[in-house]
Amino acid sequence: MSDQITLEAKTRPTHGTTNSRRLRRLDDGIPGVVYGDQKPTVHISVEQRRIAKAEQDEAFYSQILELKVGRKKERVVLRELQRHPATERVLHIDFLRVSDDRELQTSVPIHYLNEETCEGVKLQGGVVSKNLTDVEIVCLPKDLPEFISVDLADKVVGTSIHLSDLALPEGVSIVALQHGEDHDTQVASVHMPRGISTETEEEEVEDSEGEEQEQEDQDETDSD
Repeated sequence: MSDQITLEAKTRPTHGTTNSRRLRRLDDGIPGVVYGDQKPTVHISVEQRRIAKAEQDEAFYSQILELKVGRKKERVVLRELQRHPATERVLHIDFLRVSDDRELQTSVPIHYLNEETCEGVKLQGGVVSKNLTDVEIVCLPKDLPEFISVDLADKVVGTSIHLSDLALPEGVSIVALQHGEDHDTQVASVHMPRGISTETEEEEVEDSEGEEQEQEDQDETDSD
């Protein structure tokens, strides 16, 4: 388990677009809010340097954080992080309070294991395509995993891995699958590089060509 990340913040007595811009420009701070758990929303500011340091840890985006606002500590998860479209500078940050007896919905990273030793890659010359880098889950805080792992070691060419194939810890469910089978998105696949066919595909092409030739010969016989 990763060490818990602690962030220090200050309360903002005033809020709004003008004050937020001033905060970012003069104080090098990031405006934000803390909400949820049936408690009042609190407007806060966090120093840019603190967020920059926290972002270096993958757990910042998916794990429970300790937020210190003055003398008060709260357990929260990152809910939204807004960035400037050109500079990627963080403009606003939202935190959701965590309660032990309430399920939380958040995204956790997917870790792909044994890609280099994958049977479809090492023995068959295939490649791995990763469609998802994280997955949205719902669980109680005590069951929140650091990541969901996908072991590629025994995957062969032609294998497709979907959300329903993921091995989940007890007490964890995937949000998308709660909406039905139509939302069983492909997570990753092992396939041949573009332009290269597998032996099975080549055999299918040859069989098809053979059938076409047989049909042409039969047509010529009939015409005679």
